[in-house]
Amino acid sequence: MNKNSKIYVAGHNGMVGRSIWQILKANGYSNLLGCPSNELDLRNQKAVKEYIEWNRPDVIIDAAARVGGMMANNDYPYQFIMENMQIQNNLIDAAFKSGVGKFIFLGSSCIYPRLAPQPLKEDYLLTGALEPTNEPYAIAKITGVKACQAIRNQFGKDYVSLMPTNLYGTHDNFDLDTSHVLPAMIRKFHDAKVNNDSFVTLWGTGSPMREFLFVDDLATAVVFALENELPYYLYNVGTGEDLTIKCLAETIQKIVGFNGKIIWDNSKPDGTPRKLMDISRMHTLGWKHQVKLEAGIQITYKWFLENSDNFKQVKIN
Repeated sequence: MNKNSKIYVAGHNGMVGRSIWQILKANGYSNLLGCPSNELDLRNQKAVKEYIEWNRPDVIIDAAARVGGMMANNDYPYQFIMENMQIQNNLIDAAFKSGVGKFIFLGSSCIYPRLAPQPLKEDYLLTGALEPTNEPYAIAKITGVKACQAIRNQFGKDYVSLMPTNLYGTHDNFDLDTSHVLPAMIRKFHDAKVNNDSFVTLWGTGSPMREFLFVDDLATAVVFALENELPYYLYNVGTGEDLTIKCLAETIQKIVGFNGKIIWDNSKPDGTPRKLMDISRMHTLGWKHQVKLEAGIQITYKWFLENSDNFKQVKIN
């Protein structure tokens, strides 16, 4: 990949997009395109088509999405399926029709069946029922994967999909109504510490097992996909290591320094029992993650403290 290639990072102001942008810059890529959402609504097909036709990028990296945790997925299923399909379909179709040669689509491990064998292999896609609590988002992302695969197979273009495990890191969303589990725990334990609360209540039983990837590691995987023509259409991106939600909570509690109790509200859903990614495809090609979980949480909490007055909070309309 030429360092002067024009690369459009959709969603460049989000947690994932920011990290990709920074890693690209650090690797010598200087011709980067980004457009904030108040100037380009990616849900608007006409606007996206005109932007891509006018700028003619060589590569598009789709890091834009409507994302959120279990509560947000449960409360706003229509927005999660419709807006994600609008965003990705507009970008993929505009890229294809404008002759963009390389497209990197980012999805999520939730595309795999709820009770698929562990660890999750790429071949398990569409072999069983999805987890109900995030089904709308998963269905949207599956359509994106299949659209890129269709263009790849039918027209021979280098369109590839990367499916990261649960992500966290700097610039994350810490809104308790819409955030994912790890940043939500950071926020809950921090608030409880500041307020001198005696306990923190968390959803579920704490027994589900989850895998977590620091956002900068995903960014290095994107650069790896950018600089190599990968032989398959779909790749898992993760650490290959998981832990229980209970263990995660205790780790975050220790890092934040909250000394109270944890109460598990088992009237709330646990979600998928386990989600561990098989990352052998990426490992075989040469990519591996670098940031250990505890170190990544420490970095994230430090950023949270330094930005507690203006950190990202996402509201869904």
